[in-house]
Amino acid sequence: MQRPAPPWGGLLLISARKAYDAATEILALDDCLMTRALIALLALAPLAACAPAYQTAPEPVPAVAPLPPVPVANVSGLESREPDACHAKDYVSALGQPGTIIPSLGVTRDYRVVEYRGIEPQEYDPLRIVFRLDAAGNIYNIDCG
Repeated sequence: MQRPAPPWGGLLLISARKAYDAATEILALDDCLMTRALIALLALAPLAACAPAYQTAPEPVPAVAPLPPVPVANVSGLESREPDACHAKDYVSALGQPGTIIPSLGVTRDYRVVEYRGIEPQEYDPLRIVFRLDAAGNIYNIDCG
């Protein structure tokens, strides 16, 4: 901790033989801090030799052929999702129409209407048609599930 210099210039006569100088004491403290910093620097210098001088490019990873899918049989809860198993494409003309026209479409299959931000049960039926409504109540998506 450095001491401020006294207002009379820092020179105080303690005795006839020895003069006290506050600036000299401050310099002595600074020398002590410099000595400690130099010791720390010299102690850490060998660690700098451990770091690589340059970055090497990583070795390329050999390409591995993907494994073919393994068929799963007799496992409950897994359903195969076939594209358009419920024939939802037959009702594409209803896209953008109000959800109130769904009963008049003549749907002969099981269907579900999911309202905007409505709760939808999670059981999957690949043969069921799902009509999804937007915030205005219009049909924006028709899919299976």
